[in-house]
Amino acid sequence: MLDKLEVKSGEGSIPFNRACFQGKELVYIARTIDNGHIMGDGPFSKKCEAFLENAVGVRKALLTTSCTDALEMAALLLDIKPGDEVILPSFNFVSGANAFVLRGARPVFADIRRDTLNLNEHQLESLIGKRTRAILLVHYAGVACEMDTIMGIAAAHEIPVIEDNAHGLFGKYRGKALGSFGALATQSFHETKNITSGEGGALLINDGRYLERAEIIREKGTNRSRFFRGQVDKYTWVDIGSSYLPSDMIAAFLFAQLECAERIQKTRKYIWEHYHATLGDWAAASGVRLPVVPPECDQAYHMFYMLMPDLTSRQALIDHLKKQGIGAVFHYLPLHLSEMGSRFGGKPGDCPVTEDISDRLVRLPFYNELSVEDLNRVIAAIKELKFGQQPGSIAS
Repeated sequence: MLDKLEVKSGEGSIPFNRACFQGKELVYIARTIDNGHIMGDGPFSKKCEAFLENAVGVRKALLTTSCTDALEMAALLLDIKPGDEVILPSFNFVSGANAFVLRGARPVFADIRRDTLNLNEHQLESLIGKRTRAILLVHYAGVACEMDTIMGIAAAHEIPVIEDNAHGLFGKYRGKALGSFGALATQSFHETKNITSGEGGALLINDGRYLERAEIIREKGTNRSRFFRGQVDKYTWVDIGSSYLPSDMIAAFLFAQLECAERIQKTRKYIWEHYHATLGDWAAASGVRLPVVPPECDQAYHMFYMLMPDLTSRQALIDHLKKQGIGAVFHYLPLHLSEMGSRFGGKPGDCPVTEDISDRLVRLPFYNELSVEDLNRVIAAIKELKFGQQPGSIAS
């Protein structure tokens, strides 16, 4: 049970998310200062990268300052140019599109499945054209996309796949770790993620063709990493790039969290399962849908969301919880309907499932120190809502 996992009991308001210490974060940060090495690519960076390589089973992991930077590195590695096209779900964070738009590419927005809210693999083939240079997918809420089908289509067209695995660290598809399927994958260690360093990310490299160039791009376009390994007698500017390395103090914080990954995941599993089991009857009676996890997927327990009957009921729930000091939020707005998305031809009706889901999804409080007391308080507050006689209406 959660209270046996040393999760602290909370008081007062219950935020949607709360950052918290998990282990030796402050000890390790102090150690970086004592070592006299707080810049990027230091000892704790190496420890984090080795952990990720082992946990995910990838050839190379490179820490970055954010998942956004990892995505931008992926666009550079794939040599994305003006006029290229990249397929990605419209139900997505803006960084997924920006990374490629910055290189002059056109985003081609895909719709999502109704069950997992992941890219609809059955529409993928119809979106591939002569200019398609990459497929970016998102393992939404840490539940895997249908990787067998997606990878098969990508291989048939010789198009690289990038996994945006920001939600999916430690998740699996048919027993294989998320982040290990695509040529490249990206991770996020933002404050809202299971494992966090406040801000931070990583680029995971599965295709050996990108290994050396990734180090160069990450080091401002220089071969500095090869110099420090003694492979060249001096380093110089050899390619395009930028400064994507996080400070080793950030890596120290991150490594302390990674050391606690097993306990963190156990806690989050309990929270997710408690929400799911306790809200099941209420949801069924209220026309509310809870998350779907296919049997072939081992989820990462990144979030718990509900799909309300409509936008009105979604907002009523958020307002109701807010009055009781409980934070609940919606999530992605359809990229194809945004101001930028419209510039690339996006219009209403292009991704109907995305447009429907975006209006109805609400995310419940979910963080590593959510107490049993607070968890039950959230559930009790939700159950106070009763639907009225008119469809979509709610009465307290």
